[in-house]
Amino acid sequence: MSDKQVAMELYTSSDGQIELDVQLDDDTIWLSLNQLSQLFDRNKSVVSRHLKNIFAEGELVRESTVAKNATVQIEGNRETKRNIEYYNLDAIISVGYRVNSKRGTEFRIWATNTLKEHLVQGYTVNKKRLVQLQKSLKLVADISKRKELSADEATALLQTVSEYAFALDLLDDYDHQRVSLGKTSKRKTKPVTYEETIRLINQMRIKFGDSDIFGIEKDRSLHSSLETIMQSFGGHELYPSVEEKAANLLYFLVKNHSFVDGNKRIAAAVFLRFAEKNKLIYDKEGNKRIANNALVAMTLMIAESRTEEKQVITAMVTNLIIGKP
Repeated sequence: MSDKQVAMELYTSSDGQIELDVQLDDDTIWLSLNQLSQLFDRNKSVVSRHLKNIFAEGELVRESTVAKNATVQIEGNRETKRNIEYYNLDAIISVGYRVNSKRGTEFRIWATNTLKEHLVQGYTVNKKRLVQLQKSLKLVADISKRKELSADEATALLQTVSEYAFALDLLDDYDHQRVSLGKTSKRKTKPVTYEETIRLINQMRIKFGDSDIFGIEKDRSLHSSLETIMQSFGGHELYPSVEEKAANLLYFLVKNHSFVDGNKRIAAAVFLRFAEKNKLIYDKEGNKRIANNALVAMTLMIAESRTEEKQVITAMVTNLIIGKP
């Protein structure tokens, strides 16, 4: 085998009886005599005899199909360095045909597909992760169709799905309408009052004084957004955990569109105030759980989501608030 780093793949038979650490190098697959014996469920002497006949009959050239690799083994209390012979896929296939092994056929199919991916892509494609990446790009594309995104907004969406690896799984679950909640907290929730919200808006008006209509209420839906998340029914809270309350608060604030101007900014600010009061911004290690770009992304996802997607989108936002498992 070559001196370059050898890639490793785990092969497991369909019946789960065989697991092999398979070495990939020089565009082929290599197995030792012990592994060949295990794979084909034949004694090493039988496999060795087949290999000897394969080379003697000129079916394969030994020098091009066999390689030695130095391996450290523990023998008793000593470490012993031995040169182990490995046989490439051509030899594996030839032995497999001679022993007429079902497991050998199964392995050949797996090996051929694995090598094909390595040769074409340079590595074995993680199909699930690739699909999830496509989901994240699709989300940005879908939102872009409904709303013209600024460069910062598009970047925030992409950063969120890239920084939160588990969010890719959420995106796939979201696409199939099957998002479930992670582990939530059961601690007592501190609400944000209407009076607190008005004070916060007044402070924001000083900073965002570019509009005379910023923060002017259109109706009483702000009261509804703040109060609904704290409601109970039949002795049970409508939203049991503080994370669910936070996600639904953000959802209601964005969707109710309570103000003439500044709806998203106000929704985000009130959400952060709620998160701060209920210790949701930082995790136990003191790291910021809700990054700025994540908040932008969550707000955009809610704003551009459809009404019938509420349960799924709030479950997704709840999991983003909970953080990495």
